[in-house]
Amino acid sequence: MSESLSRPQAIKKIAEMIKDVRIAMLSTVTPQGTIHSRPMATQESEFEGELLFLTRQESSKIDEIAHGSQVTLNYVDSKDHCFVTLTGHATLSKDRATIHRLWNPLYKAWFPNGEDDPEITVIRVNVDQAEYWEAPANSVVRGYQLLKAAVTKGESRVGEHQAVTL
Repeated sequence: MSESLSRPQAIKKIAEMIKDVRIAMLSTVTPQGTIHSRPMATQESEFEGELLFLTRQESSKIDEIAHGSQVTLNYVDSKDHCFVTLTGHATLSKDRATIHRLWNPLYKAWFPNGEDDPEITVIRVNVDQAEYWEAPANSVVRGYQLLKAAVTKGESRVGEHQAVTL
């Protein structure tokens, strides 16, 4: 692991890593205590320690968040070999101004009544912890680092890994 990042550095690093990854896997805890994950479209806004999602009021994730706000978000950018796990607390709102700001006409597929659909609910995740892994996207460099790590029995790093508190 590399040296610890400050909060602003960590936010900047995470923002850069997830900016082009449109879908995150949102994991919640069911009333039975099992983990339930599903894909969610990350809304287009700069990551500054929180993430926003739009969902339907009548969904299991709403009940799960209402009974336990701790969630996990996983982002995978397989093209650039970047992997990010974020944990935090989710809150729910019906804030019309936020919905208006995030609205995209393509969302009519999920919200047939448009932007004013009463089913639209905002999930706001305030991120507490982040962990990321990244390996060089260049396959030649990555192959060299894998070979070097194998020869040195893991003493040479293949990429970067860090856990940070936000």
